[in-house]
Amino acid sequence: MAGRLEGKRAVVTAAGQGIGRAIAEAFVAEGAEVFASDVNPDLLADLAGADVAALDVTSAEAIASYARQVGAIDVLVNVAGYVHHGTVLDCSEDDWDFSFDLNVKSMHRMIRMFLPGMLQRAAASGISASIVNLSSGASSIKAAPNRYVYGATKAAVIGLTKSVGLDFVARGIRCNAICPGTVRSPSWEARVEELGRQIGGRDKAEELFVSRQPMGRVGKPDEIAALAVYLASDESAFTTGTAIPIDGGWTL
Repeated sequence: MAGRLEGKRAVVTAAGQGIGRAIAEAFVAEGAEVFASDVNPDLLADLAGADVAALDVTSAEAIASYARQVGAIDVLVNVAGYVHHGTVLDCSEDDWDFSFDLNVKSMHRMIRMFLPGMLQRAAASGISASIVNLSSGASSIKAAPNRYVYGATKAAVIGLTKSVGLDFVARGIRCNAICPGTVRSPSWEARVEELGRQIGGRDKAEELFVSRQPMGRVGKPDEIAALAVYLASDESAFTTGTAIPIDGGWTL
């Protein structure tokens, strides 16, 4: 089925690679007018069919300027994030602040800037607008080793999502969170490489990651993008305030 997002204007952050890239490409394929951003604009050079721009989501001023350029939208997908490795003893004040700034406050900034236009379009069309936030299975859903501040930020994303969903449920705004497990992406590949240096080889590190997965494999970005398409489309018109695991059974 094609054209599921026909006529919708969608913003996707961190669209240069990994899950964000897969979501942006899937939205284009489904007919959306896509505004794709990344802090590294070089990663967007070969993203066909989308309006691309550099965007630092830790800057309120940059987001405000970007929102003015883009105008009112129907779909906002907040993907930008950072995975800190370590326990509470490894988490400095700066680590904590950076993780919450990028993983949580950036979503607050984006929603605050784009929500007024989303409300206007929803009221004018009578069709709900959709906010999709990338959380994680490592959150309030389940603890993961050495994901202390990361898990705290992703739990906060679920709380933020539910609050926005409730506050605007009667005004045509839906807000849901996607909670992936381990997904193959450039950032995951970098973590595998780093672990491999510590334990004696990349293959050994990947085997360790895969051994934790009930399905015997890690996820694919396209599998996460498929859920994002559903949540952005009118097919999910009765869905809001949810935190949906997509993790191959990791949180069972």
